[in-house]
Amino acid sequence: MPIFTLRQARPLGLLCAALMVIAAGYPLACPAQEGAYRVIEKQHLDGDVKWDYLTIDGEHRHLFITHGDQVEVFDLDKKQVVGNIPAHGVHGVAIAPEFDRGYVTNGNGNSVTFFALSTLQVVGSAPTGKKPDGIAYDPASKRVFAVNGGAASVTPIDAATGKALAAIPLGGSPEFLAADGTGRLFINLEDKNQLVVIDTRKLLLTHRYDLSAGCDEPAGLSIDPAAQRLFVGCHNQKMAVVDANTGKIVDALPIGRGSDATAFDAAAKLAFSSNSDGTLNVIDASDARHYRVKQTVTTMPRARTLAIDPASHKIYLVAAEAEAVDPAATQPPPRRPRLQAGTFTLITVGP
Repeated sequence: MPIFTLRQARPLGLLCAALMVIAAGYPLACPAQEGAYRVIEKQHLDGDVKWDYLTIDGEHRHLFITHGDQVEVFDLDKKQVVGNIPAHGVHGVAIAPEFDRGYVTNGNGNSVTFFALSTLQVVGSAPTGKKPDGIAYDPASKRVFAVNGGAASVTPIDAATGKALAAIPLGGSPEFLAADGTGRLFINLEDKNQLVVIDTRKLLLTHRYDLSAGCDEPAGLSIDPAAQRLFVGCHNQKMAVVDANTGKIVDALPIGRGSDATAFDAAAKLAFSSNSDGTLNVIDASDARHYRVKQTVTTMPRARTLAIDPASHKIYLVAAEAEAVDPAATQPPPRRPRLQAGTFTLITVGP
């Protein structure tokens, strides 16, 4: 910023407004908020209007879009779909670059499909519990973990051999998970308002943290490994910032309605929450003791999941438009409105 260096955008805006009054008719341009995010592109994609999590393979510049009964592989540089991986009610994708492997949860097939990151060819599969949903790779144990929404468990899979190991009971319905890279796996239990910790080497549940004081229905989960902070998206329109070592909620920030994913950009020191109400919250995470909502970006209704490109720091979301509801209808509209065919959209947000 020329002339002024202020941390908060709002005081700068007020100062600029005051100067405009003083200028009394002389043209005066106010500087934009430094580092502000905005929607820079929307791109139509063909196919179903069902989707879930997004994952980025930075090495191959691929965005994996879980889309109905396939994973669409979107080339971030070419800005086009370059392949697809068949699935059966797909929910999530995890990658293990050291093994040239990607792993896909088949929610309707009770299994995980393996594919090669370099060729996008399917190379195998492993059984899981009922309705596998979120999935993550843990580099410390060299294992992939798929949480089973219909079985209240998590299935470990040896990343090198593809062998599924005995499922670990969780005592609640898991939603999403995050590994810290040192042998700990954190899992949200949406129906219990809890966060559990798994020792990924011993395959034991070691801690159970109660989040009910500040978080209702924890869904999205991401981690700042350096600061040992977890970012939990909660359905009471809060992002709970949790100490990974104690389970204590160190802060709770206002976010949009229907948060289904959070993400952390380690280089930018920012956390994000994508929300079904069509907002993306940008959280300043530069100080592990103090957090603040830096910006709220308008995206698109139902853009509830996201992925961050670590190279460009762009954020990718997907959504579809809802069919119009007849205001004269005697019946109340469904909880989730029907989505309009042919409206599946990839949204790019950039700083």
